[in-house]
Amino acid sequence: MKKLDLSPILLLAVLSAVAAYCMLKPTTSQSAPASSISTVQIGNLIWDQTEMTIGDVKGFAATGFVSAAEQKGGGLSYEGGFVQKPGWTWRAPYGVAAKDTEPAVHLNQKEAESVCRYYGKRLPTDAEWTSAGFLEQRVNPPEGFVRGQRYPFPGGSTPEVSHCLRGCGDYKGLAPAGALNRGTGHVLAGSTKPGVNGLYDMGGNVWEWTATERNGAYITRGASWWYGPDRQQESDVEAKPGDIAVVYIGFRCVADAVKQ
Repeated sequence: MKKLDLSPILLLAVLSAVAAYCMLKPTTSQSAPASSISTVQIGNLIWDQTEMTIGDVKGFAATGFVSAAEQKGGGLSYEGGFVQKPGWTWRAPYGVAAKDTEPAVHLNQKEAESVCRYYGKRLPTDAEWTSAGFLEQRVNPPEGFVRGQRYPFPGGSTPEVSHCLRGCGDYKGLAPAGALNRGTGHVLAGSTKPGVNGLYDMGGNVWEWTATERNGAYITRGASWWYGPDRQQESDVEAKPGDIAVVYIGFRCVADAVKQ
């Protein structure tokens, strides 16, 4: 076989092209399992368009994962104080069989982080979350959104595209009648209208864990079906103990689009 002879200049060009490719490709591990959730690039991050779903957590659970809520016999709901609900887990948020496209709740912050890592991703920081959730960054956003504009709600100028207790869109949650003392529970991931940057449910539906710690707890963003739209705003900074697993807290994952 004839030896390939590359001149120093050509060799340098080849190596530069390879280096550039490695710098620009998404950092999601090529060996990581594929998530079923659609994604969108916002700045240097690849965002899951919806909250993490039960179907994708099932993929992670196949490795032997058992959540803390499952081990304890059930997660929490708020009824004038946190109450443990037997059988309420990420597999059955309200104690009954759930659809794979429902958002995964009853998972604490570390468990959420582990699910993201399984898919070669991570939880967003608080700063990343607020940038994607309130600042429109698409080059050609659809009607109703303007590039470079910062919106009061993750849904845009109003909270009407989101699902929450009052003042949002007319969506019907999936909790069985009588299961909750407030609200109707979450809706299917991605079944509402898209908001800023084409993301779904950054406002309402379920709170979302971030990677940012604050006073020994972790910041959650976006509020949930349990609250009115005022809790969705950027000025509302909520932090919860990292080991809590609740019916109205979920999460979404991101991947770095550019290697640092």
